[in-house]
Amino acid sequence: MRKRIFYSICFACIITLLLTATLVISVIYKNSTREVKKGVINQTIFIGKAIELDPDDYIQYINTVGKESENRISLISPDGTVVYDSYVSAEKLKNHYDRPEIKSAILEGRGEATRLSDTLGEKTYYYAVKLENGNILRVAATGKSALGIIKSATAWLVLIVIAILFLSVIIARFITKLIIKPINNLDLDDPLSNITYDELTPLLLRLEKQNQKISSQVKELTTQQEEFEYITGAMNEGLVLMGQNGIVLFENNSAKRILGDAVGKSYLELYRDVNYIKAVDSALEGKPSSVKLNKDGRVYELSVNPIVGKSNAYDAVLFLVDITDREQGERMRREFTANVSHELKTPLTSIMGYAEIIEKGIAQEVDIPHFANRIHAEAYRLLALIEDIMKLSRMDEGKLYEEFEQVNLSSLCKSIIDMLYEKANTRNIKISYSGETTYVYGIRSILYEMIYNLCDNAIIYSRDGGSITVKIENENNRTKLTVCDTGIGIPREHHNRIFERFYRVDKSHSKDTGGTGLGLAIVKHGAKLHGADIALESQEGKGTAITITFPGI
Repeated sequence: MRKRIFYSICFACIITLLLTATLVISVIYKNSTREVKKGVINQTIFIGKAIELDPDDYIQYINTVGKESENRISLISPDGTVVYDSYVSAEKLKNHYDRPEIKSAILEGRGEATRLSDTLGEKTYYYAVKLENGNILRVAATGKSALGIIKSATAWLVLIVIAILFLSVIIARFITKLIIKPINNLDLDDPLSNITYDELTPLLLRLEKQNQKISSQVKELTTQQEEFEYITGAMNEGLVLMGQNGIVLFENNSAKRILGDAVGKSYLELYRDVNYIKAVDSALEGKPSSVKLNKDGRVYELSVNPIVGKSNAYDAVLFLVDITDREQGERMRREFTANVSHELKTPLTSIMGYAEIIEKGIAQEVDIPHFANRIHAEAYRLLALIEDIMKLSRMDEGKLYEEFEQVNLSSLCKSIIDMLYEKANTRNIKISYSGETTYVYGIRSILYEMIYNLCDNAIIYSRDGGSITVKIENENNRTKLTVCDTGIGIPREHHNRIFERFYRVDKSHSKDTGGTGLGLAIVKHGAKLHGADIALESQEGKGTAITITFPGI
């Protein structure tokens, strides 16, 4: 735009210069021609009058005037013979009868004519009058023609043109800058606030409407982007968007946590698992795929679906779901089913065996009380197992919140210690309690089962003559319950599994204890139900300490 304005101004200046020069030269030329004609006519009239006043000596007079005048003076007889000429000897001149100004003077008394020189640089104006004696007096004046004037002033004209062109360029640049400045200083963010040319008002109005429309669209897109980022950022599942060339376009927080940040990189840099690569390749070819991935001890279900993009190529959407808990739950369910079947089958087999012996009379009279005692023990064990399973089922259902109340945890611990005192005393195990009166918000029966199982396990796995400590502490508005023993301890490789259902560190020893294998599982689920944390510290051969931290009331 700047160049167009600049060139337009320069062009206008040049056209103006040419037109002005032409008009000025034309006016000057016409004025000068008119003045020349006027002078020639006046001189002709004056000389003619002078001759008529002194007809006897007019030749001498004409000769005197001709020498001093710049104009050419000629005297021609009626037959066209040149009698006198101030420039050339009369004898050398041809007959002038055929000259138009001479013919006109003979016929009408006066005549005029204008003739250009051969070089076209000059022109001569002739004016002739008929004297009383019949002779023709002619005066001629030579001057520059229009082309002659231009040729004679060529140098000056060139200098003037160059000066004017230079001045035109300077003025054009200044005017261009002056015109462009308001346009360059336009505030496009707020078009209506500009004070500029009226001609730009329609454009500024359209810009204002366009800005409002763009602002509305940007705001809407920003809101949608924020909503998308908020939703995907809060997802536990991993979400990854890939372009047609396999470049990662977007990852939410979960995907970054699982696979790492690879936005702008190839999907091959995201994860190098063979199944993952095959699934993504399949999606980029237009075929959905689903596989399981194992990463950092977690199990993920990977679903990759194609999206039709440009040029019939495919983008891909990758969805990662952490199914570790589901897989572990499935494994635990299978193990639980197998363990329950085994645990139920063992006492039932003993009961059926002893009952069958008694029923068929195979047992001796003296053995019947022993068999009956075994049947009673196995039935008690079976009943305890069923009760523990039912307790776990109730806790798994999570429908016990209506039973929550303030429970005196200190009093509960003391009552359990009193109940287990005889059992501990038979093995010379010292069991003690320390702590202030403390209340927690929970279900009394489940809290009782949790503490009872911890203390009972401590007695079972303690050496004779050992000690057990039940301690309650309050820290930072939280309550810590710790059961510590000096028993056989738990090897470190079993720490992560002892809270699983039916899991036993020493299966042979555990069978002798008569436990159901669900005690610590009940403790774990009870703690989860109460929003409490469990911490285990144990060293083989040195004892175990299990701490349950309850939230404050």
